[in-house]
Amino acid sequence: MAKRIKRGEEVVVLAGSEKGKRGKVLSVKYDVKRILVEGVKIVKKHQKKRSETDKGGIIEKEAFIDYSNVMIAEKFDAKKK
Repeated sequence: MAKRIKRGEEVVVLAGSEKGKRGKVLSVKYDVKRILVEGVKIVKKHQKKRSETDKGGIIEKEAFIDYSNVMIAEKFDAKKK
């Protein structure tokens, strides 16, 4: 990892089914080289109702993607020019 991507930075997805999408980094797991990007790789999860206020059912949430499949948006835009 040449430059560490930090939470809050905007990134562009370079590979995979979500190629070309942009989003803000929500979470980073450096030990397994995975990151969570807002609006990218949405999966459906079956969740059990845990309390009266907690809603059960099928929820949609982001899943982790590999660190090597993203690039910081500023670098990506500079490279295109």
